[in-house]
Amino acid sequence: MKHWLWLPVVVILLDQVSKWLVLSALTPYQVLEILPNINLTLMFNSGAAFSFLADAGGWQRWLFAGFAVLVTLALVVWLLRLQANERLLAVGLGLIIGGAVGNLIDRVVFGHVVDFIQIYMPVIPLRLFNPWPAFNIADSAISLGVMLLLIDTARGERPRQPADG
Repeated sequence: MKHWLWLPVVVILLDQVSKWLVLSALTPYQVLEILPNINLTLMFNSGAAFSFLADAGGWQRWLFAGFAVLVTLALVVWLLRLQANERLLAVGLGLIIGGAVGNLIDRVVFGHVVDFIQIYMPVIPLRLFNPWPAFNIADSAISLGVMLLLIDTARGERPRQPADG
């Protein structure tokens, strides 16, 4: 299934190019309205999801970077061992790998992850999350990849066939 390795490469490229464009066009916390509930707002996250451990003093940079390397290696091995009929799983893993590496690059180069997509939830029960924490293309790829893994798991076991690559 090594032919699926193009997907993480595309995710990494889209993620890094989008971050470069936002870094060159916006100043931190500048808001650029794209649609009524969607803004581009340059923010930096030195923590993990939802700024977990963002104020930990700097050591978390290397903890999260090391974790990203280990998880990425495990997912690449998993992807390479998939059967030819496990396409949905391959896409999910490819998206997660690409997103993990995209954010890993930020952590190593900048010491934080560059986030810039900011969404306001128009639904009343979700207003306590307004605005939703800023995210990026890598975060979106990881989220979509996890959803695909969950869908694949919910579909149940399928007969396995020999791997062809």
